[in-house]
Amino acid sequence: MQNPGDLRLLVRSMNKLYDQCMDGIRRKHGLSQIEIIIVSFLHNNPSRDTAGDIALFRMRPKGNVSQGVDSLIQKRLLARFPDEADRRKIHLKLTERALPIVEEIDRVQLDYRDMMLKGFTGEEIETFFALNRRLMKNIMDSLERGSINEQ
Repeated sequence: MQNPGDLRLLVRSMNKLYDQCMDGIRRKHGLSQIEIIIVSFLHNNPSRDTAGDIALFRMRPKGNVSQGVDSLIQKRLLARFPDEADRRKIHLKLTERALPIVEEIDRVQLDYRDMMLKGFTGEEIETFFALNRRLMKNIMDSLERGSINEQ
């Protein structure tokens, strides 16, 4: 069996490489890490368009997401829209001004994927993503059940 710390190191290394890949976009556009996360999330998940969705699915503190949203609105990269059925619910939408940033993020994400999967065959890549889906399901199921100490 692989050392349990190896998996955590892999995940942390993947995150560090991703952050380094996004550094150029952050510097060029004066964005923070949470702002990049918000822009990317909204672009890739059009049906999940609230600050609560971002906090939940990106596992980020609500306060950090809220600050990032406010900052993006001030930069005119994001707009808020109240829900027609429930005015307490606020939807977020990227503005046209954010489109060049979104395009850069998409390119960098493809480069990131290519770096990580360099040397893998098509079949290995398919297997990797299938295993990832199963891992994610197991993780989400465990998180939904609550603390593992209570099981």
